[in-house]
Amino acid sequence: MKKKSKRYKEILKFAVKDKKIAAKDVIDLVKKNSTAKFDESIDISLRINLKQSKGGDLSLRTTVKLPNGSGKKNKVAVLCEADKADEAKKSGADIVGSDDLIEKIAAGKFDFTKLVCTPAMMSKIGKHGKVLGPKGLMPNPKLGTVSANIKKSVNDIKTGLIEIKHDKDGNIGASIGKKSFSTENLINNFKHFIDFIKKEKPDAIKGDFIKNVFITSTMGTSVKINSKGI
Repeated sequence: MKKKSKRYKEILKFAVKDKKIAAKDVIDLVKKNSTAKFDESIDISLRINLKQSKGGDLSLRTTVKLPNGSGKKNKVAVLCEADKADEAKKSGADIVGSDDLIEKIAAGKFDFTKLVCTPAMMSKIGKHGKVLGPKGLMPNPKLGTVSANIKKSVNDIKTGLIEIKHDKDGNIGASIGKKSFSTENLINNFKHFIDFIKKEKPDAIKGDFIKNVFITSTMGTSVKINSKGI
């Protein structure tokens, strides 16, 4: 049997088994669990009453902008027409290009974490879906990454816009901040995220939409939140 590290044993002291803690208390506990030597992400994991279907009539794929950001630093590339390059650069994009950027994408020579594309360029980038799709980088109007408003798209991504997508069993995972965030900012992000999910409940779904909620840090233990009153 593999020997458990001293750090792992310390984390277990804070583990809460078979208990649901109120949301107002959970953030402090999760931060206490975060003992790694880097700024761990504080992540939310929840299951909603919605499963993926082949028809896709009932599905949830959208974005939400956290009021205090996510703490993630995205490297944003903008694919646009040549006459919009200056606008893209002034918007704060890290990489700006047109056909030259498409060539790099086709060759797999890129290191951006988000790609914004103007509507006029979609016909050119569409054929490279096999390269971008598996990496989650294919521009999508639903995610705000296909837009004529370059400045807004780049700013949203840079200031806390995160993607929401559930798997086939209705599970959703996202980062709501970093350990270095204040407890108040993390709680505000958490509440904003939960309220947004609740508003996305389809009319056809009866009963509670959110079935369970967990909070964890990158290297810590997860804590189940008492969903009553959320």
